[in-house]
Amino acid sequence: MKCLDLFISSQNEEEYKSIQHLITPSETITYPIISFDFYANNFSTVISNSNKKNDINKIKEFATKFGWNNSIDEIFKNHTFETIVLTSKQQEIIWVNDGFKKMTGYSKNYAINKTPSFLQGAETCEKTKQRIRKKLRSNKPFTDLVINYKKDQTTYECEITVFPLHNKDTTHYIALEKAV
Repeated sequence: MKCLDLFISSQNEEEYKSIQHLITPSETITYPIISFDFYANNFSTVISNSNKKNDINKIKEFATKFGWNNSIDEIFKNHTFETIVLTSKQQEIIWVNDGFKKMTGYSKNYAINKTPSFLQGAETCEKTKQRIRKKLRSNKPFTDLVINYKKDQTTYECEITVFPLHNKDTTHYIALEKAV
């Protein structure tokens, strides 16, 4: 029955009408909806991919606006992320994606004009903060782990991958983040 469900779901309306008489039972039989989980999983994946594509396109808009020389596609090519944080060179947040609220509990509007350090707290290691500042000064992409705090004050370990964005000089940073 699962194969038939998959076959039927792949048909367009005209094709379905042409075979409907062959698959309609002569008596009413009730079957459990077995294939809905396939549909729901696929739909969730399609939505997630669409959201990521929209996020990347938004970053490309910023790239055009600020004249960055970076290849935005290369930045995202081999990196998974839940959250994107775009900051000025002074590390003030100028944009976050919708994943930011899901990860941190803070709204996009709350984050704007703050530095990412507002997510840190007592359990955020001082050595980690110093290491990240040093890596930022090196002006090279890097990945690091940091203990951050959600809005409800629960901690989470966050993997950040940071890329300096530049035209002739570094003007912004983009951080691709995920909870680990």
